[in-house]
Amino acid sequence: MTSDGVDDEGGATRRFYRTVMELLNEAGIDFMVGGAFAFHCYTGIRRDTKDLDLFIRRDDFDELARALASGGYRTELTYPHWLGKIRDNGDLIDVIFNSGNGVACVDDEWLSHAPEATVLDVPVRICPVEENIWSKAFILERERYDGADIAHLIHARARNIDWVRLLRRFDPHWRVLLSHLVLFGFIYPAERDLVPNWVLQDLVERLQLEMRTPPPPRPVCGGTLLSREQYLVDVQEQGYMDARIEPLGSMSPEHARIWTDAIPGRAGN
Repeated sequence: MTSDGVDDEGGATRRFYRTVMELLNEAGIDFMVGGAFAFHCYTGIRRDTKDLDLFIRRDDFDELARALASGGYRTELTYPHWLGKIRDNGDLIDVIFNSGNGVACVDDEWLSHAPEATVLDVPVRICPVEENIWSKAFILERERYDGADIAHLIHARARNIDWVRLLRRFDPHWRVLLSHLVLFGFIYPAERDLVPNWVLQDLVERLQLEMRTPPPPRPVCGGTLLSREQYLVDVQEQGYMDARIEPLGSMSPEHARIWTDAIPGRAGN
């Protein structure tokens, strides 16, 4: 698979991306390419992108930073719970080791299922389609919704998806997957059978079982896993527990605060 979606007349951005990926290959650091480049590899849909997304394990971040420092590049840990950045003369690479909500942590399984590809003439691995769907499924902000990406990934790759592994990735957030699969059948009614019947049956049976079970005794808001801004009123003013924060989720209160403070337009930005 190959991909090139950079709008870069002078070629400086491409050189930056290529050099960073080559340095990481030479240093033997495990990484995967995601974002628009991986999306194009899977779907054939090309779109211009202003940055490159590299996915790594969190434990590899310091080694990555050292390898890139040897090439003259500065790496910063922008958000300690999920993302760092590499900068060069206005160009940017995101270094991602989790999702913003703390759900989709990059682990060895990402790497073991990552297919080989060529991005900007560099041999790399790209994020597995299952993890692409998993991490994108929770992006339901007012200004960004990745549902169309999920529909296109399923449309292009349904017959190659490891549905058992995908179900396991979403558990216990299976309702989120069910919502996207129901919408897929709405978006592509003639291709709705691309989603195996047993997958939908499994999820619907979970829903039916839940309907026969009393609701949790504590008021919990799972909306913060879908949008870092739109459900703040629930957890800050209405007494709901934040599903992102330990012990319900994987984020600390401090990491949630840092991520909240970074919302565009909030005081301090």
